[in-house]
Amino acid sequence: MRIYGTEPGEASIRRPGHTYAELVGGPLDGQLLDVTGWSAQQLLDGALLVCETGMHGPGGRSDYTAQEDGSGRLHWQGDTP
Repeated sequence: MRIYGTEPGEASIRRPGHTYAELVGGPLDGQLLDVTGWSAQQLLDGALLVCETGMHGPGGRSDYTAQEDGSGRLHWQGDTP
């Protein structure tokens, strides 16, 4: 799986001691996000991730938030400019 923030073709290597959440749905589906050190509340709040391929093109962001099921996955909520 590709890790969010790596360039296409760049090696996506999981670092020992790091925690990753899978991004589900939307333009970043299937990528991993390094959430090392995030609290449970930060996971629920989620992240607006820069995404060149989202609805708003370059500079747009995709909104991903966790579900309260503790699955360790962040689900796509939509895109924003």
